[in-house]
Formats: sequence, structure tokens, C-alpha cells
Amino acid sequence: MRTRLISALWRNWLLGCSLLCMLSSCQTDIVSHNPSLQLLFSRDTVLFDTVFTAIGSSTKRVMVYNPNKNAVLIDRVEVASGKSFYINLDGENQLENLRDITLRGGDSLFLFVRAEIDPLQENNPVLVEDTISFYLNNKQQQIYLQAYGQDVEIIRGSGGRVDTTHLRLSGAKPYLIYDTLVVAGNLTIDKGATLYMHTGAMIYTYGSVRAKGTLEKPIVIRGDRTDMLFDSVPYRVASGQWNGLYFIHLDGIARPKYELDYVDVLSGSIGLYAYSESSTHRPQMTLSNARIHNHSVYGLVLQNVDATVMNTEISNCASYCVYLAGGKHNFVHNTIASYFGYPYTTINIHNNILREDVAAVYINNLSKNMAPTISSFYNCIIEGARKNNVVLATPLTEYYEGKFVGNYMRADSLSASVASNNVYASDSDTVIFRNVHYLYQEYRYYDFKLDSLSPARGIADSVIALSFPYDRSGLRRKSHPDAGCYEFE
Repeated sequence: MRTRLISALWRNWLLGCSLLCMLSSCQTDIVSHNPSLQLLFSRDTVLFDTVFTAIGSSTKRVMVYNPNKNAVLIDRVEVASGKSFYINLDGENQLENLRDITLRGGDSLFLFVRAEIDPLQENNPVLVEDTISFYLNNKQQQIYLQAYGQDVEIIRGSGGRVDTTHLRLSGAKPYLIYDTLVVAGNLTIDKGATLYMHTGAMIYTYGSVRAKGTLEKPIVIRGDRTDMLFDSVPYRVASGQWNGLYFIHLDGIARPKYELDYVDVLSGSIGLYAYSESSTHRPQMTLSNARIHNHSVYGLVLQNVDATVMNTEISNCASYCVYLAGGKHNFVHNTIASYFGYPYTTINIHNNILREDVAAVYINNLSKNMAPTISSFYNCIIEGARKNNVVLATPLTEYYEGKFVGNYMRADSLSASVASNNVYASDSDTVIFRNVHYLYQEYRYYDFKLDSLSPARGIADSVIALSFPYDRSGLRRKSHPDAGCYEFE
């Protein structure tokens, strides 16, 4: 008797649940024409940053929700101009088919949007706008679309390579470089030029290089992704987006000269790699007011190259920020900072590339295949995650000809014979720069300008600083100048 009673109660409970489910399902299928009902969108504006004309953008997603208990009937979906922006709503991309769409209560649709902008015949970016309209219950709801269309000069070759003798890149409109660009002769890059480098793209040059930007019109060399890596995380902060710059001097060829001023080299695998086969006829490089930042291998590599590097930031490389082997090098008023990757970023932006446990600066004076390496650092900052960020590999330190004067360094291996009047970081020095992290939740990116409490303030050699009266940002240096490429402001 008890068993039959329990069985009957169980059947009644199941029947009740089934009826409730049926009633609930019926409610979500009942189409309401109440004009007060509205859709909800996960965003009301879809913004594309720079979209290269004739290339197109990445695809962005918008969720379309029906938050109401009853179903609604979307009469039609339209794109106002029908140009530049293309949509796909739950798998349908033909606008004429986006009619009489029933969206059940509590349900949602996937809306995908991409931009394809025709050439604009303009050098500067042009704002392109449009709207997506949803019509239901005699009402209209809109999603706004915005993109900045940019005409570009495309450099692309057959077989992944473009060969040229001499090349001049102007600052009129940006370049989009898809392949390996090989310049057998001289390379000239005008002020204001922007070079967008596609995945794997690189520049090889065998002649002289003249890239002279200005404070107002710098030269920028960066990856070609202008969209978002994650929500609120721009792709430009990801390292390893393109290969690198390679300046190669072959033995027996006229000795080249490299002049770079106000050049930003960003987010590649290798920033700038300069190498000469000759240990006696070495190229001469002048690198000033530049920024080599966020590379998945090296920042600046000089092998059998004489160089003067000044007012330059070289920062955040997975391996050496600066590697020197062969040649005479003078580094004056530079900021060299190595804070690549975890724990200095709160999100993985480096495609699982781990920072090597190496110094920020490595000076190799041991190679028999290279000229003697004589590297001097004056009024620089050399900092990073490691306890020792300067490695001087030389047979006999007391006979080494390079000098370290007026620097702020996190280093513990330099002897008094090569280093004088420097300030060394201690464990208590917790604030040197404004920010050594990428805190994407707070929209704060690395900032290697000096903090107000920085121990690098006022310690630089004032006599040496007289030859460099302005910092990288154009600020005049004080009578007691700061170390590094940025004067505190």
C-alpha cells in the first residue's frame, strides 16, 4: 500500500513538472507585439580602429538578447548605407533574408560585424560610419558602426620576398609589408613614415640606412594588427608579431652608415640586428631618440659595428635588451629596462613566450671571431627583474677599456676599474619608473619615465650631459640631470 502511494505521488510530481515546462515553453514561443518590448545588445557601438582599405578588418561579435518573457518578431534588419560594413546574424549574411525573425523569450542571437572599406584616395585616416537597425513592434533600435579607413602602400612579392636595389619610403601614407623586404643598396625612411609589418615580415638591408624622424613626426615600425587581442587589450601590446630589422654588411662591400633618429621599433621578434662580416671595416651607427620595445627575443644586437646610442629606450625583451660583440660602443642617457612577461603583466600577451634568465645588457669580449668589444655607458639606467643586469664577459677586467660612469644600475659584477660614480640599486629601491607592469584591468601600460621618488633622479654626470641638453621627449635637462633618456617632469 505504501509503495503504491509513493509511486502515485512520484507520477503526479513528474506530470506537474512536465506541465510547468510545457507552459513555460509555450510562453517563450508566444509572440508579443507590445511596443514597450525591446532587444538588448552587448554593445551599442562597434568601433574598429585602423582598417586598411582593400584589406578588411577582423570580425567583431555582438550578442542580441531578448530579455522579455515572451517571444518577439524582428521584422527586418538593415545596414543603413550597405557599404563598408558587413554583417552575419546567426549564420545568415544576406540582408534580404534577415526578415521575420522570431526570437524566443530569454534567447539570444549572434551578430558578427566586419569592415571592408574601399580605397579612399586620402593619405590620412578617414572616419567611416554606419548603423545596423533592428525593426520590431513598430520601433527601431540601432547599433552604431565606426571605423577609421586608412589607405596603405602594399609591399608584397612572389615567393615571400621582395628584392630592390635602393629604396625610399615616404611619410605620405603608411606601408603594409607582407614579406621579406631585401634592399641591396641604400634604404631611406622619411619622417612620419609608418611601416606595418605582417606576421613573419622582416627588412634586410645591405647598404646604408637613413631613417630620420622627428619628435613631432617619428618613424614607427610595428605589427599590422590594429584590432583587439582580448576585450580591452589591443593587439599592439603583443610581442613577436613580425620578425625584425637586419642591417648586414658583407666583407668586401663599401662600409655602410646607419643613421636612425626618432624611430620606434615595436613588438617584433628582434628589434634591430646589425652585423658585419668585417672586424676591421666596421659600419658606423648613430641611434638617437629611439624606442626599441616589447620583443620576443632581442632588442638591440650589434656585432662588429661601432655605435653611438643616445636618448633611447630599449625595453622589455624576452632575452637580452642589448647584446654587444665586437666594436666600439658609446651609450649615453639611455633607459634599458627588462620587465618582460610574468609577473610584470597581469594577462598573457606574449603567446606563452617566457623571459630568459639573462641580463638586460650582455657585453661579449671573448669571441675570437669578432673585433675587440669596447662598450661604455654614461648616464644610463640599466634595470630589470634580475639581480644582475649587466654582464661584462672579458678576459681581464682590469684591462678592459670601456667605462661605466654616472649610471643607475641593478648590477653586482662590475669592478671599480671600469665603473665609477654610479648608483647601484638595492632591495629597498622599489620605485624607479612610473610603472613596470601591464595592468590591463586598469588600462595602465609600462611607463619607463621616472617616478617622483626615483633614485635615478639628479645622479647623472653633469659634464657629460652638457652635450645632450634635451631628453627623448624634448625636455631640457636640469643642472643636476637625471640618468636615463627621460628627464623627470
